[in-house]
Amino acid sequence: MTVRERFRKLMEGDHSLDESPVIEWAVWWDETLREWEKAGMPEGMTDNSIFEYFGLDKNTQFWFPHYQEDCPKPKSKYNGAGIVQDERDYDRLRKYFLPEDAVDRMKAEIEAALPLYERGETIVWYTINGYFWFPRELFGPEAHLYSFYDYPELYHRMCEDLAEWHVKVIHEFGKYMHADFMTIAEDLSYNMGPMLSEDMFNEFLKPYYERVIPEIKKYGTKVFVDTDGRVDKAIPWFLSAGVEGVLPLERQSGVDVNELRRKYPELLMIGGFDKTCMFRGKDAIRQEVERLLPAVRSGRYLMGMDHQTPPGTTMEDYRYYISLLREYADQACKGGLK
Repeated sequence: MTVRERFRKLMEGDHSLDESPVIEWAVWWDETLREWEKAGMPEGMTDNSIFEYFGLDKNTQFWFPHYQEDCPKPKSKYNGAGIVQDERDYDRLRKYFLPEDAVDRMKAEIEAALPLYERGETIVWYTINGYFWFPRELFGPEAHLYSFYDYPELYHRMCEDLAEWHVKVIHEFGKYMHADFMTIAEDLSYNMGPMLSEDMFNEFLKPYYERVIPEIKKYGTKVFVDTDGRVDKAIPWFLSAGVEGVLPLERQSGVDVNELRRKYPELLMIGGFDKTCMFRGKDAIRQEVERLLPAVRSGRYLMGMDHQTPPGTTMEDYRYYISLLREYADQACKGGLK
């Protein structure tokens, strides 16, 4: 059985799979890799080489470029004003957004991954910027939250353009590969919950989910939303719009995958492992894995870091973490511990 077959069986809740995939869906911080290289890991390895080095299953992500390379940049990537303040700015800059050749620009990476994909040796997934994320990039974080009230027509226009482009990209990519899953990048939650109300979600985001998600599912691709923070309240909103799964399920924001499984038996989940345990030694790592076992046994859940492996994680502890995923997750997915 290939890793692609295992992933698909896992996400269907099929306990007949022979072993659970073990992946690093959010690859490591640059600082983490530099620390490991100083500790003896070979320098300059590709992601696939690092997967092999640590005994992980392979996964390949494609994040399609949403901007032309010469698109103007805001003064600050994470704070302050964006590059769009009003309709005139959007009209003036529209030529820089949503490039027609987005898939072609990734053709070399796609063709390099095709042999692994065709042999089932890598899980394939892709990411598109969502209907909260994309306007936030254009407006800037603060102005974005006001834009629901100040520029509702412009907000919908941004999302209309984005959705039309998404459909085009999805079908162009589908000529090469039928992805195993995908993520809509949103980050619309923080540690206290969503940054918008259900009514605002229904008005400004849901119509575009409902337009695009059926196109994604034509390729047998599982649909996830990637949103950090406390996502519990928003999960029923996503499910009502056709989303099937959520990641990264950050424990430090209070997310409990076992509680989510009790509430949503069919929800697909990836992540959920509290990455801060990596600072507290092997006993803490094992306890965290054991905490997640009820969700693992339920199926449709792939245990993994609740975001990128943080700097300060030793290679020894990281290898121990991977060994536990093999030891416990495999046994649990077969119906119980040995």
